[in-house]
Amino acid sequence: MESAGNKPPLVTARDEGLVACTRCTRVWPIGTQTCARCGTDLVSRDTRSLQRVWAYLAVGIICYIPANLYPMLRTRVLFSTSEDTIIEGAIELATHGALGIAIVILVASVLIPVGKFVAIGWLAVSVSRPGSMEPHKRHKLYELVEFIGRWSMIDVFVVAILSALVQLNFAASINPGPAAFTFALSVIFTMLAAQSFDPRMIWDQDRDYTPA
Repeated sequence: MESAGNKPPLVTARDEGLVACTRCTRVWPIGTQTCARCGTDLVSRDTRSLQRVWAYLAVGIICYIPANLYPMLRTRVLFSTSEDTIIEGAIELATHGALGIAIVILVASVLIPVGKFVAIGWLAVSVSRPGSMEPHKRHKLYELVEFIGRWSMIDVFVVAILSALVQLNFAASINPGPAAFTFALSVIFTMLAAQSFDPRMIWDQDRDYTPA
């Protein structure tokens, strides 16, 4: 009998000869090639997922560098033109009293992308090198990365809205800079990296987990 305080042994679907569809969650006997409900190919573990994770993550980081070096906005007022990077734009907003908006832009454009790079990379490493974090917490981290991914395009949305609203012919205009394109690419590839990660691999290390 299991002693009090001991963690019960983990039993996975694969241990029971089952495989779940990653799209509709229907469970099928292992060895079934295609989900009869939604037509998705069935695999117990996507062994090539980590290769795609690292590839997408690397491209996302590469695209993120010029996104912070080149201007995000080109603003023309009468005969003067100014170009601002993400950080310069946030500083400009803060100096004009819009501190809250500046903080939102910095969080969405700097803290969140960098945090996602670190989190996805750490999750990819952790499945092959069991660490000291409990699998449940690692899975929560993965869900957090998936959740905040939908807010990562806030800078691009702001640029698009400003470009559409502020077009006063010769008097003033706002147009997206080259950083808007590379930032959008960085967000897209980071989201692809998160979606390529197979979270079921987290639980394969549960038997090797030893609380600190």
